[in-house]
Amino acid sequence: MTFSDLGLSEPVLKAVTEAGYVEPTPVQAQAIPYVLMGRDLLAVAQTGTGKTAGFTLPLIDILADSRARARMPGALILEPTRELADQVASSFDKYGKYTKLSKALLIGGVSFSDQEKALDRGVNVLIATPGRLLDHFERGGIMLNDVKILVIDEADRMLDMGFMPDVERIVKLLPQMRQTLFFSATMAPEMRKLTEQFLSNPKEISVARQATAAETVAQGLLRVSTADKREVLRQLIRKENVRNAIIFCNRKRDVQILWKSLEKHQFSVGALHGDMSQPARMEMLARFKAGEISILVASDVAARGIDIQGLSHVFNFDVPIHSEDYVHRIGRTGRAGAEGHAFTLATADESKYVNAIERMMGKAIPVVTLDGYEPGTEDEAPRSRDRRGRRGAAKPAAERAERAPAAPKAAERKPAAAKPAAAKAAPEREPSRPIALDEAKANRRRPRERANDEADDRPVLAFGDHIPAFLLRPVIRKSA
Repeated sequence: MTFSDLGLSEPVLKAVTEAGYVEPTPVQAQAIPYVLMGRDLLAVAQTGTGKTAGFTLPLIDILADSRARARMPGALILEPTRELADQVASSFDKYGKYTKLSKALLIGGVSFSDQEKALDRGVNVLIATPGRLLDHFERGGIMLNDVKILVIDEADRMLDMGFMPDVERIVKLLPQMRQTLFFSATMAPEMRKLTEQFLSNPKEISVARQATAAETVAQGLLRVSTADKREVLRQLIRKENVRNAIIFCNRKRDVQILWKSLEKHQFSVGALHGDMSQPARMEMLARFKAGEISILVASDVAARGIDIQGLSHVFNFDVPIHSEDYVHRIGRTGRAGAEGHAFTLATADESKYVNAIERMMGKAIPVVTLDGYEPGTEDEAPRSRDRRGRRGAAKPAAERAERAPAAPKAAERKPAAAKPAAAKAAPEREPSRPIALDEAKANRRRPRERANDEADDRPVLAFGDHIPAFLLRPVIRKSA
């Protein structure tokens, strides 16, 4: 099958051919005809399968001859992140260059005035993140009562990021008579409920088993200790034939730390995370796409918003907490049938996340090793708590022995003070018995007191182990 078999117009086919595409991907082959027919669509497909072109190509055809009206777009596309919205806008520029289709991009980090000017000129397609769209609506800068086509892209990511309340509010502002296209990489039960709310008799398509990684991505799992993570990553990058790569961290502060560490070791590296301003993020992405830097350390804000042609590697410096994010991360490579490589560095503490990912995918991630490296066991050691109750890894026995004060020599030891006779005759510990709630509260003690009290359960005889000093004083008898 070719694109010409899908019913697309000549201007769109010409742009697709110039972009170098001949055959549509499975999701494009199934979705495009139904979109052109005006049907509601529910599409479940993993990332990297060409979902974006699956709705941009038919939308260009549908809206190409429509009149652009000021502040009243004919189609609305909702995206969870700025990067994804920008990627969709680029697709309209690429495939709609032989049409008169106009578009506007509403995302955070960009001045309102420029976006308002674009809306005033009139647009056929509005691409927006939910928050910025509502900001414009509340300012009176946009009207949504003429939207004929709604696209909710990366719906599962919308749900994960907490945007669904905003999406529901936006949908209520739209006409009930509209065409709705719903794209998602996964279809959890709660997602199914949303489709029943947004869609009307949709055509369902699924091009791959839900939550699976592309077969073109070679995956690998390395078991490492926390202390060795950065060193193992550096060795792995040097060993692999890395043309360009994205390294994912779970936290923004770890992105900064790893970026500086790799930069210190002379790697060509940049960083991308949510605390950066939009111009800084766009500049960093532009440098990465242009090949000025070969490695990009990123947080999950970029997991579904970076479309780099020919990305050779993805490294998970941290195992993603949400198993679905694993599919989206490694989906940045191995796109459009190209070969990709994805490696995940996992400590013992992250084993539960690895197990969740493998259960979701229905198969194990192949374990690989690095020559000459054996992971330590400190991650498997029991964790202790400091005085403030914070968890920390237990120190090895050798380290504890080094820090412990040396035992006094035999000649320096002081003789132990003689204990009173009452203490020597302490009875044996009684067997444990149930304790009433009130009694338990009365006997409750601080951890240190419980640890130091050897007679916690013993009955108290007289004064216990303590004899008042006045009882030990000699009795002085007065003569008559």
